[in-house]
Amino acid sequence: MPQNNGRSKEMPIYADWNTDTARSIVEAQKSLPGAMLPILHALQEEFGYVDKSAIPVIADALNVSRAEVYGVVTFYHDFRQEKAGRRVLKLCRAEACQSMGCEGLVRHLADAHEIAIDSTTTDGRLTVETVYCLGNCALSPAALLDGELVGRVDEEFLDDLCNDRVLNWP
Repeated sequence: MPQNNGRSKEMPIYADWNTDTARSIVEAQKSLPGAMLPILHALQEEFGYVDKSAIPVIADALNVSRAEVYGVVTFYHDFRQEKAGRRVLKLCRAEACQSMGCEGLVRHLADAHEIAIDSTTTDGRLTVETVYCLGNCALSPAALLDGELVGRVDEEFLDDLCNDRVLNWP
């Protein structure tokens, strides 16, 4: 049975993308030192992703090129450019987790649930992303489910997650 840190976490609820709200967020953060990252984090926290329409807004506010903003958004893997699923599973595929079966979990997601790694299900229920090392090697294979660390992930846990049986897990 997978293990987490003992806390239960509610699923995040994101607002639908709204350019006016995005502009307000950019304006409120633009005077911070190194404002681009705080702006991008604030947008993602509000909407769950950074819409492409935010790039020129940020560029204009910070007096940088659109290419610079796009470069930052695409460089950091935590910034999404599309809306994520209702649940987000980040599955570690680093060496320790590979030795404990994470690639079998990737195959299980594809074979049993038709979910490809680094994609979102067509119904928007689940996004599965690759990460490399969560620092939870002793409890591998490891993952983050909606930002909460999970250890000893197994096929049963994935089945429950894919069938909406993992809600506020222990």
